[in-house]
Amino acid sequence: MASLLLLLLLLLAPAEAGTSHARVFSVADYGAAGDGVRYDTGAIQAAVEACAAAGGGRVLLPAPGDYLTATVHLRSRVVLEVAPGARLLGGTRQGDYPPESRRWYVVLAENTTGAGVTGGGEINGQGGAFVVTPNAQKNIMVSWNVTGDCKGDECRPRLVGFIDSKDVRIHDITLNQPAYWCLHLVRCDNSVIHNVSIYGDFDTPNNDGIDIEDSNNTVITDCHIDTGDDAICPKSTTGPVFNFTATNCWIRTKSCAIKFGSASFFDFKKLVFDNITIVDSHRGLGMQIRDGGNVRDVVFSNIKISTRYYHPSWWGRAEPIYITTCPRHPDSKEGTISEIQFINISSVSENGVFLAGSKHGLLRNLKFKNVDLTYKRWTNYSGGLYDYRPGCQEMVKHRTGGMMLEHISGLEIDNVRMRWTRGSLKGWDVDPLLFRASTIDKLSFHNWQSLDVSR
Repeated sequence: MASLLLLLLLLLAPAEAGTSHARVFSVADYGAAGDGVRYDTGAIQAAVEACAAAGGGRVLLPAPGDYLTATVHLRSRVVLEVAPGARLLGGTRQGDYPPESRRWYVVLAENTTGAGVTGGGEINGQGGAFVVTPNAQKNIMVSWNVTGDCKGDECRPRLVGFIDSKDVRIHDITLNQPAYWCLHLVRCDNSVIHNVSIYGDFDTPNNDGIDIEDSNNTVITDCHIDTGDDAICPKSTTGPVFNFTATNCWIRTKSCAIKFGSASFFDFKKLVFDNITIVDSHRGLGMQIRDGGNVRDVVFSNIKISTRYYHPSWWGRAEPIYITTCPRHPDSKEGTISEIQFINISSVSENGVFLAGSKHGLLRNLKFKNVDLTYKRWTNYSGGLYDYRPGCQEMVKHRTGGMMLEHISGLEIDNVRMRWTRGSLKGWDVDPLLFRASTIDKLSFHNWQSLDVSR
């Protein structure tokens, strides 16, 4: 209820005032062809500039139409409206994007107030054009790193980005086939993401759904995310992340559905994830704290999870819940994770819960209340591995159990049930709990059950 009230307050904030009657600037009036062949960048940008000069309003991409474009730069109080039946297509040439790789987006807003994206149509990154070699395990992708501005195989354009902006509004839009990350907020404040559908190729790496980086006072609600890489991903690279709420979302991913990090140089505080459905994902709820930032005051509630194995080239080993802190490099600082609650959680998974702190980065005061964990196997991938990536111990062979615990001070188990079907647990040791007593203290168990339902 509190998160819904916050959403209403944000939706009624001044940034949205008057937009229903705001002036509309159709890109067709500025010469856009909408044929998907000729570039409409000039017409779209001209409409944006005219809209901004008039004090704001909506820039309309009318239907039907496919509008091919290089980077579109939004301005303050300009809302890009892609009508139902219209598509904005991102260009596939490196020259379509700014020189700096950090600004490679199909739609980009920098230092804006009240900018947004809406309309019921689609923004499409044409991610398939960036596949060099299709691979059922993981595609090999284009890398635009010849200039040295970025390195490795992640030099591809993102789809939609808001940087150093306030009062961001993204709603009622489909974001499809990003070549890299899909929706990216960086150092933004007071943002609402509502009723957004995200579809990324399931075999394409790094096509994250929503990355919230160094941004605060963010609400995500009623979103559908079906993509290959992390779905909702808070990151802290240049500043903290706090006051973040995500509710009423459906997620499928080959990586982690909700993942903190792995960029984690600053703190995460006061985050709520409620009424989330996670299906057929490689990992459910995850934290990869590797760079010295701390996590505190996080609630996961009313969440249904299904996790399974995929090829190990994707981070994850089918854990429904994965909470870790360890140094990325031997000389990295270790952060702590504390005051984390899991309430009304149910899961069906091919692996157990993984709770692993580190010597100087303890997990403190974790609470599991009304949690139902069911374990069974249905894929043919190998088990018996714990995945600490990135960095740390990487992949470690290990007995598999219902919960693996290490370096924890304060764990409360209240009304938690583990259910097993031995015939379906190929290679499992069927140990409810695995831990070294020397790394654990302050354990509390109340109404905890471990049931073999195959008997």
